[in-house]
Amino acid sequence: MEKYFIFGAVAALVIGVAVYTFIRNNKIRKNGVEADAVVSRIEEERSTSTEGGADYTYTYYVVYTNQDGQETEAKLSSAPGHTRVGDPVRIKYLPEKPKIAILVK
Repeated sequence: MEKYFIFGAVAALVIGVAVYTFIRNNKIRKNGVEADAVVSRIEEERSTSTEGGADYTYTYYVVYTNQDGQETEAKLSSAPGHTRVGDPVRIKYLPEKPKIAILVK
């Protein structure tokens, strides 16, 4: 019985994070300020899959000049695909939360 409770708690947490991310990204999409940015770094995290193979997760960061003229680094909330450090991208961000950005499609 305890493992069902733990499973339910983990499932609720995962769903909560997904809903929060969806709402945040939608708010940025609707109310965000557009800016030109450059991919500044890509962090790679390796984990082991249940089959014993390696799984990789990539986190992309961009540098842009915000509307106050300050250079800012932000984490992209979605992966831009085959992007490398130094590549230009177009983003949207919220001025009150400039450390998170989404790609403009």
